Formats: sequence, structure tokens, C-alpha cells
Amino acid sequence: MSLTHSPETHSKLIARIPTVTGRDLPEWFRAIENGPAFLRCEERSHWLADEHGISHGYASALVREHERTRRARHY
Repeated sequence: MSLTHSPETHSKLIARIPTVTGRDLPEWFRAIENGPAFLRCEERSHWLADEHGISHGYASALVREHERTRRARHY
């Protein structure tokens, strides 16, 4: 199973996260940053889904978006 979605699907998932989860992106990003220090994005998304009871699709979109914004901050 791929952890990446098409850009369109990714955008739709990210847009729905606050409604579906009741938490906005900065809250999720803090949860990811304060969670276990996994080396692989796949491990991080599985932890996020299991720990917070969200679908793996939303969890992988969150991890991907977190990585994207984290990289953008460093440039």
C-alpha cells in the first residue's frame, strides 16, 4: 500500500481533517512532533492512526503534509 496520494486526493484529505477529527493541522503537527521518533514516515503514520484513532489515509496525509511544511521551513 502506498502512503502517498495524488496531489488532488492529498489536498482533499488535508482540507477535511479539521472537520473529520475536530483538530486543526497545527494540533496534529504538534502531536507528530511530540510523538515517538520514528525514522520512516510509514511508521509515523501507523503510530498516528493507532494512537489517535484516525484512518490510515488521514494519518498518512498528515505525515506527508507535516514533512512538506517542515522542509519548507528549512529553506
